[in-house]
Amino acid sequence: FLGPWNQGGDWSHSGINGMARWVNRVWDLAQYGDSELDDMPSSERAVRDLTRKTHKTIRKVTEDIDRFHFNTAISTMMELSNTLSTCWEAKSVDSGAWRHAVNSLLVLLAPCAPHITEELWERRGGTYSIHQQELPVWDPELTADEEVTLVVQVNGKVRDKITVSVGIGEEEARENALASPRVRAHLA
Repeated sequence: FLGPWNQGGDWSHSGINGMARWVNRVWDLAQYGDSELDDMPSSERAVRDLTRKTHKTIRKVTEDIDRFHFNTAISTMMELSNTLSTCWEAKSVDSGAWRHAVNSLLVLLAPCAPHITEELWERRGGTYSIHQQELPVWDPELTADEEVTLVVQVNGKVRDKITVSVGIGEEEARENALASPRVRAHLA
């Protein structure tokens, strides 16, 4: 996790402590009872956001492992675990989305942490061995961004950054840019 494996680096006890804390968080997340979420009202947006985050994580981790970028793969899994923690605290997702996200995280983590993921897989009712499971597959539609940041320049200098939906047309983008107070201040 400390950096690219092929570049080496200085040993850090604090880095190992950080990884141990994260693995403990993953352990806790995997132990939460999915069925607890059945009794709670779920937010459609939260479910969509968790599903989107899960699929983006699957894509990124799969690509990173193929390129031997283990440090960024682990970092991406850490981001998913943070999202899972937030969802659990808010109790904002349904058990299906939760189960899919946690199981995907465990399967993705299995090559890096084989023993603990095997134990968690069994505790979660997984069949046979986690190492016999197919890697999760991402949905390209769910990995596509819904919003992009437009950088607005006036006279070659950045004056504002505007977040807009991906499908925005040129005319609408121009209207949003011209409506920005930070841009208007530089127009004459």
